Formats: sequence, structure tokens, C-alpha cells
Amino acid sequence: MSKRVFIDGEAGTTGLQIVERLRRVDGVVVQSLDLHARKDNAARRAMMASVDLVVLCLPDEAAREAADMVEGLGSAAPRLLDASSAHRISRGWTYGFSEMAPEQPQAIAQAARVSNPGCYPTGAIALLKPLVEAGLVPADFPITINAVSGYSGGGKSLIADHHNAGGPAFELYGLSLNHKHVPEIAHHVGLARRPLFVPSIGHFRQGMLVSVPLHLDALPGRPTAREIGCALVDRYDGATQVKVRMTPAEQRLDAEGAAGSDVMELFVFENEAESQAVLVARLDNLGKGAAGAAVQNIGLMLGLDARSAAAGKVAMHA
Repeated sequence: MSKRVFIDGEAGTTGLQIVERLRRVDGVVVQSLDLHARKDNAARRAMMASVDLVVLCLPDEAAREAADMVEGLGSAAPRLLDASSAHRISRGWTYGFSEMAPEQPQAIAQAARVSNPGCYPTGAIALLKPLVEAGLVPADFPITINAVSGYSGGGKSLIADHHNAGGPAFELYGLSLNHKHVPEIAHHVGLARRPLFVPSIGHFRQGMLVSVPLHLDALPGRPTAREIGCALVDRYDGATQVKVRMTPAEQRLDAEGAAGSDVMELFVFENEAESQAVLVARLDNLGKGAAGAAVQNIGLMLGLDARSAAAGKVAMHA
């Protein structure tokens, strides 16, 4: 029997991608409200009570209200996946980054409420969490994270700016150093010291690079780049959607190199003579960083065949 999924906020960038992907997945029926009923709370509530899973693709405050609406359904409440940033460090919610820990896929599969990770945190957590847990990077080490994303991650207004006016070639933002993803990164990596996070937007539709520079001789154990790479390889051994490029031949990385893919690549670059390294995650901000991760979580939550869920991937180039 097919599983029924309702996407609350399906007209947004992430919602549209999830709908398109799920329509290609065996065993899933996407339920939708008529356009005029999408802001009718009674209609939304009735739809939520009729499905197996609700996916929230809403602004944060609206996502909190929708989650309360689901909770109010009591025994008729469906399971819930939130693609917003509203619940990523909230008690009672399971973090939907399945490769984050060996036990995470089972935790997601059993959870009533799952929060889809942010795109930048997906890359940062993938790079840093294994190193902190292996003792190679102390939890209180001063971490700097630089990142660039395609403009599609900025929502409809930013997309329109880049389409209509061409947009700036490159711009830094979040220069108050208080980006909403910082608590998410610190919490799930297990950092005791707030990282310095500097995001940016480029004039390309999708793709992302997240980089962490390290002075290896400033770390307590003076680890080598090889030791760092081995820690990443050990963590992601067998993962189908995270691949470690431990000795990359590349001297340049194109942020669009992962566009259209749900595979996140992790690179370790080094200057051995100067004891320096740069760790880089390359991913699609709409793929592994958003809709791709959501479909992966939906597959786990609904017990779908992993190959069928993966087949829901669609080409996402502009």
C-alpha cells in the first residue's frame, strides 16, 4: 500500500524539488491542496490527519505553527519532516543527517519528528564532527568556516534578483557573524566554542563549497593531513552519498561541480611543509543540502527501498 505524503509549502523552491522527486518514487503518493485552500487551516489540518507524513517547507515561524497543528491532532497525527531551520536543535526532534553517526539512519527511521539539515551545516558537520570525536580537533578549538552557495538557496526574492538584474558576481553576507546556521553547526559537531562562519553567494544557480582552514601545528596532537583524511574515510566508509577524496589531484574546485547530484564530496588539501590544511565539502545546496536530503529522510521514515528513493533524484541545473 502506497504511503501518502503532504508537503505543506510545496510552492517554494525546496517544496517544488521534493514534489518532483517524490513523483518518481515507487510507493509514495503526494497529496496536494487546491491553491485556494493552501492557507485554509481547517483544510490543512484535515489533510495532515489523512496522510502518513507531512513535510514542512515553510518559513521558520510558520513551520513552528504547523508543527503545533500536527501535535494537536493527537492520535491522528502523522509523522513530520521539517525542512526549515526552526527545529534543528530542538529537543524531541531527530536531526536528519543520516551519515552523521552510525546510529543516525535507525534514529531517523523510528522518529516521529525529523528536522532536515541546513545546506551549510551539512558540509561543516560532515567535515568537523568526525575530527572532534576522534580527538584530532578539540571541541574548544577556534574554528573558521568559509562557504559559497549558488543563489537558489536564498529563496524566491534572491533568485528573482539574479534572474532579472543579473545579480552581483559574488557577495559576502551574514557579516554580523550571527548567521542562524551557527548554533546548528556548533550543536551537532559538539563544539564548545562558537565557530566563525562567513557565508557568501555567487552568481550561479546551485552548488556549494564549505571550507575549513586549519593550522595543523596549532592542534594539540599536531595531526597530519593524512590522519585527518583517515578519520573522514573511517566515518563515511560505505556511505553512498558522502565520498572522501583524501588525496585530490585538483588544484581548483568549481562550486557547481556537484550541481544535480545528491553526493557530497569531502576533500583534504594540504601544504605539508607549512603544516597547513584546508578541508572542503562540495555539495548541491538543493540536493544533499535540501531536497535530496529530504527525500533520503522520507525514504528512511517510510521504510522505502533505498534504491527507489534514490531514483527520485532529478536533474536540477538551471
